[in-house]
Parts: sequence; structure tokens; C-alpha cells
Amino acid sequence: MKPTAMMVAEFTKRRTRVMELFATMPGIECSKPQGAFYVFPQVNHFFGKADGEHKIGNADDLCMYLLNNAHVSTVTGSAFGEPNCIRISFANSMENIEKGFGKIKDALARLT
Repeated sequence: MKPTAMMVAEFTKRRTRVMELFATMPGIECSKPQGAFYVFPQVNHFFGKADGEHKIGNADDLCMYLLNNAHVSTVTGSAFGEPNCIRISFANSMENIEKGFGKIKDALARLT
């Protein structure tokens, strides 16, 4: 298999796994990306929620919450004109994707 075809196959596996992981996270809506190595989930379900210490008012707050509490870096959707979304790359190893999404899921579960 040629290197480009191998990369396409690997990113397809990663995208499939990311979509499976999102399906286990209540409150997240995410369309399947067609040709990108990132997802752009809608996260406004978490706006107004808090973990007792941090209140989420918008996507910017959620990105900072995930960075400081889950130690996962995301990008606010407001940077792309979508204030109800965040951007998450899956250009990483499957092991790191699994670990990162586990941390995201745990952090989001603490928001009530």
C-alpha cells in the first residue's frame, strides 16, 4: 500500500473511533467530517453548567475548562465563526485519542 493510501486509511480509523467516542458523551452533537483531521462538535449543551468551581458560559470557557481540568487542548469555535462549537484534532495516535477523549468525557460529566 502506498504511503498516502496508508495515511488515508489510518485517519479514517481515527475518525471512526472519534465518532464512536462522541456517541458515548451526552450533550455532544457532532457531524462526521468528510476530509479533515479534526471534528467540530456542538457543545452549547454545557453552557450555564458548572462543576462547583468553574461555570461554563460559552465555548471559550469550555476550552479553558478542558485545558485546565482535563489537560486536553481544544480550540474555541468562535475563532471559526461557530460560537456553539469547539474544534478537536485527531491527528494523533489512537492511544492518545483514547486517553484524551476519556479525560474530556470525565471532565464533561462533572458539569451539572
